[in-house]
Amino acid sequence: MRRRLVILVSLAALASVAVFGPVPAGATPAEKRTALRVLVTNDDGVAAPGIDVLVEALRELPRVKITVVAPAENQSGKGDATTPGLGPATEVRTASGFPATAVPGTPADSVVYGLEEVVAKPPHLVVSGINEGQNLGPALEISGTVGAALTAARDGVPALAVSQGLGDEPDYPEGAELAIDWVKEHRKRLVRGSVDTDEIANLNVPTCATGEVRGLVEVPALLTGELLPPSNCESTLEDPPDDVVAFSNGFATLSEVSAE
Repeated sequence: MRRRLVILVSLAALASVAVFGPVPAGATPAEKRTALRVLVTNDDGVAAPGIDVLVEALRELPRVKITVVAPAENQSGKGDATTPGLGPATEVRTASGFPATAVPGTPADSVVYGLEEVVAKPPHLVVSGINEGQNLGPALEISGTVGAALTAARDGVPALAVSQGLGDEPDYPEGAELAIDWVKEHRKRLVRGSVDTDEIANLNVPTCATGEVRGLVEVPALLTGELLPPSNCESTLEDPPDDVVAFSNGFATLSEVSAE
């Protein structure tokens, strides 16, 4: 009987690792017990490649519970608009087969629906993306990717917007890698509920036709400039003053955007 109990306990432990992944080294006892709850959305639609790459990258993290709620169709350019009289949502899957909820509305609708109708507990984080195309400068005001993140922050949930620069083939894995780095860096604070929601984090990553991304810089967000500035990954400019200049010169950019 005792041997059977040991086997059952061992199987339960293995099942936990299969669902949540291994426990990160150095985690406190509370962190060992707490899975990071992440709600994922976008504005390109639930079947888009960017959200699929993001979800698959998040699944590689240890002890993470992912919920995907995204627009049923492409909703680019809708900002933080919501839809009165929203129709019924449907259960679907991402391109790689992860379960998802498709909302017949905007990115902001998807966040509201996810928070109110789908998740059992509030998420520690909402990640919006990965968008096809950069979202900086004047695009911030119309971006559904950013709008979804702002909607989450206004509801008290920390949010990260992730956008991949335009190119013949957007380099979504590059954007996913930097997004995962951000999540890892902030994980403990997210679980503790100590990440500020007065602003969101806005990550933009170039797709380099030649050269490679020159690194990640934390710079102020500029609300003017070109709508979709191209990125020269072979530039030699240093110390860019804002996200538009940085992105245009081959840097991935991380900026704070006010949720007010």
